Amino acid sequence: MGTVFSFDVRGGEPAAVRAALNEAVAGLHRADEVFSTFRDDSQLSRLARGELTTAECEPEVAQVLALAAEAERVSEGWFSTSYEGRLDPTGIVKGWAVERAARRIAAAGPDGVSVNGGGDVQVLGTPGAGRPWRVGVSDPLRPGALAAVLSAAGATELAVATSGSAERGAHVVDPRTGRSAVTDLVSVTVVSDSLTWADCWATAAFAMGAREGLRWLESLEGVEALLITAGDEVRCTGGLASRLG
Repeated sequence: MGTVFSFDVRGGEPAAVRAALNEAVAGLHRADEVFSTFRDDSQLSRLARGELTTAECEPEVAQVLALAAEAERVSEGWFSTSYEGRLDPTGIVKGWAVERAARRIAAAGPDGVSVNGGGDVQVLGTPGAGRPWRVGVSDPLRPGALAAVLSAAGATELAVATSGSAERGAHVVDPRTGRSAVTDLVSVTVVSDSLTWADCWATAAFAMGAREGLRWLESLEGVEALLITAGDEVRCTGGLASRLG
């Protein structure tokens, strides 16, 4: 997926955790093989060319496409699985793959799991007694600085996903035009319990722009967000303060 993944696993029976970690890593490699838009032999590429049907692909393909269709519905088309007329669900694949990896490891019984995929993070459980997971959000306008620190205090599941132009440039596409999104935002960070959805909502809100994106994010249940504009203005959903720390 063209990025770095890291794992932080606390507690649990070492052999069981190691086996689950190996399975999770293998699952991430397999997701890349199946869903890569850069590999001509991936199932997604072959599906897009009409060489395979969804039924002939791995079951995960139908699952991801169904999730992507739901994201498109909820976002009223601002999240899309189409790019330049070609099937491309990569906007959901990384979040889905990271969340799946975290849950696979958590099933082995550790006290806490954190999986970071290119800055998008899924945490489960806790890192220690009385200690919550904490996730730093990079400041897109000040390299090396943090815009906020988010805490999972009081929650056993927390996901943090950021979409923006600081790291990868203008890579988010406006589905209405098929061109790079013209937006006053430089980043949108979404906090939820599921990285699959947090990843989608961050992408959609970034394409919408600050005003419409914030309004829409406020309408989503169980979702908080931090939006930063090119003018260094910070906008937050009403409940984000409860997650700062």
